[in-house]
Amino acid sequence: MLVEGAPTRAILSLSARLFLAFSHGLIPFIFAFLFMAITQQPCHAQSPETPPAPLPAKVSELLHLMNDPELRQWLEKRQAAEQQRPAIAETMIETGEARARTRYQALRSAIPTVPAQIAAAASRVREQARNSGFAPAIVMFTALVCVGFTAEWFFKKTVVKARFQNPLVAYAVGEFGPWVTFTLVSSAVFLAIDWPPLLHVVILFYLLAFIIARLAFAVCKPLTDAGALSAFGTRRIRVFIAVLAVAGATTSVARPLSVDRDVETIISYGFSILLLLIAIEAVWRRPANATVAEQRTVVSVLYSIYMICLWFFWAINFLGLFWAGIYLIVLPRLLTAVGRTAEAFAKGHWPNDDKNSARMVLAIRGSRAIVIVAASAWVIFIWHYNPNILARENPTIDAAVRGALKSIIILILADLCWQLSKAYIDAKMGDVDSAASSPSAEAARATRLRTLLPIFRNALAAVVIAAAVLTVLAEMGVQIGPLIAGAGIFGVAVGFGSQTLVKDIVSGIFYLMDDAFRVGEYIQSGNYMGTVESFSLRSVRLRHHRGPVFTVPFGELGAVQNMSRDWVTDKFLLRFPFNTDVAKAKRIIKQIGEQLKEDPEIGPQILETLEMKGVEQIGDFGVELSFAFTALPGRQTYIRRQAYTMIRDAFIENGIEFAQPGAQVAGEERSDATALTLQKKWGEQMARSPSPRT
Repeated sequence: MLVEGAPTRAILSLSARLFLAFSHGLIPFIFAFLFMAITQQPCHAQSPETPPAPLPAKVSELLHLMNDPELRQWLEKRQAAEQQRPAIAETMIETGEARARTRYQALRSAIPTVPAQIAAAASRVREQARNSGFAPAIVMFTALVCVGFTAEWFFKKTVVKARFQNPLVAYAVGEFGPWVTFTLVSSAVFLAIDWPPLLHVVILFYLLAFIIARLAFAVCKPLTDAGALSAFGTRRIRVFIAVLAVAGATTSVARPLSVDRDVETIISYGFSILLLLIAIEAVWRRPANATVAEQRTVVSVLYSIYMICLWFFWAINFLGLFWAGIYLIVLPRLLTAVGRTAEAFAKGHWPNDDKNSARMVLAIRGSRAIVIVAASAWVIFIWHYNPNILARENPTIDAAVRGALKSIIILILADLCWQLSKAYIDAKMGDVDSAASSPSAEAARATRLRTLLPIFRNALAAVVIAAAVLTVLAEMGVQIGPLIAGAGIFGVAVGFGSQTLVKDIVSGIFYLMDDAFRVGEYIQSGNYMGTVESFSLRSVRLRHHRGPVFTVPFGELGAVQNMSRDWVTDKFLLRFPFNTDVAKAKRIIKQIGEQLKEDPEIGPQILETLEMKGVEQIGDFGVELSFAFTALPGRQTYIRRQAYTMIRDAFIENGIEFAQPGAQVAGEERSDATALTLQKKWGEQMARSPSPRT
């Protein structure tokens, strides 16, 4: 049995502390060492060589107590109880439930005190203002706002009526100038007055809320003018912003006015419920098409549930999920609205630029990038991110957060760089298309650029994407050195395994370097012919003149016949009777050539007009005359058809006939006179029939 007393209680307390340390994993080794020392103590005591040193009395008493069966039994029971403790998750759930229950009871008991707390705070502010010679807070705030509105009215009467050459500056001054004037004047008056402490706090927060709300109203105006917001949406957003501003100011002055924390929480919950009801009302009453009433009801129910969940996340202080849900709905629409507004303003400033111009892209993408950066900064502010503290507590999380923030900036810059480059290339391609229609050396250069620019654009996109991805991975802590090395080895392996693909790519590079063909040219290579429509890294797309499309790898092209480069000479033969006056026919052809050259539609397409070369050969049924002209590539067929028509009409008008095949019928029963008679009749019949086209 243990002896009752102070030493005994001290020893028991010490043993219990040792066991608690044992349960945390630090003392098991010390306890085992002491236990081994105790069990081996008798053997050491019997050693005649090294007599043991006498132990202190307290240590002897401790060792005696450790060998006590009752104490050991108690320690074993305590250890078993510690091992049977509930899991950490269950403990957290129980702790959270108890904390929530306590919080709920505290808030429920504080609800009846809300009017009294608010009245007491207002009384303190009013009493301090009266003692300092000031009017009540509502009067002072109204007077301060009136002073700001007076300055704003004066600004509208003087500055806004001034004419600005830049319409963008004029619009900005007209919409945001009054707000800037109100802010500067009201802030200056507020800073010039020595306010009592409580009145100072009240006026400061409500004036700040009023200024921020008016700024939000001013921002909604250009969004509405640009078509990004409807009139209904603008009205609901303004109501929401006004209530939110009052809520923010009221909850901010609650603590300086010595309002109880529970009452402050109840006030914030009340305003949050009011904001939730405004949002739900806007969802259910938004304008919609009457033919989709059932679908509109389902969407409204889903939106309402979603907003209730967001309010619940805010109420239980899960701000990360709350803002993530807010961004999921608001950020895409906000980016669209900001992009439309920026486009409208840029159109007003640069009316001759299209949407793909560099300045328009910079205005639209730049404004969206500013919104994304502001949203990221707001999340950082909400989470109270402090790099120094987080780096000391958890370097891994700090590195991940830093990498995520840098990745956002990198992706924004990559997108902006790509969009600007793409806009510049597209604008250059537009200039090239307009210059390619003129027959000059500049047109040939423009056509070559039209061929190379799409390939350069695709290559630039691949480079930007690869650089952005590798940079983001590096910022997130991924070692990209082995990744690049592995990609190189994989590329070599793919190169050996796909020699045909490499052949196509290399052949395409040399075709482009040799300027063998360009977009819009008609080429023929083996069994493939058609107009070049586009390129890829490994093939060319040909459109046949009858419609089919050929996608031919560069490695299969071989020798290329380009039928659209510089000029084309078209030659054709016509057959005439042996007695044809060749000199007269040449004069007629010369007149036809002059007519073709003077034609306003055909003339600019002819480089060397139609002329007769002379007698090409003498055939069985007549002589063959050769004709030729030189024209722009691709227009020779049209010009030749027009020439055929004019030659036929002119020769018939001047009595020149085209040669016709003749036949002689001979037989033993017929005489030569009969044969000549039949041939003469056949000739007359052929002369009366229309002359065939050769």
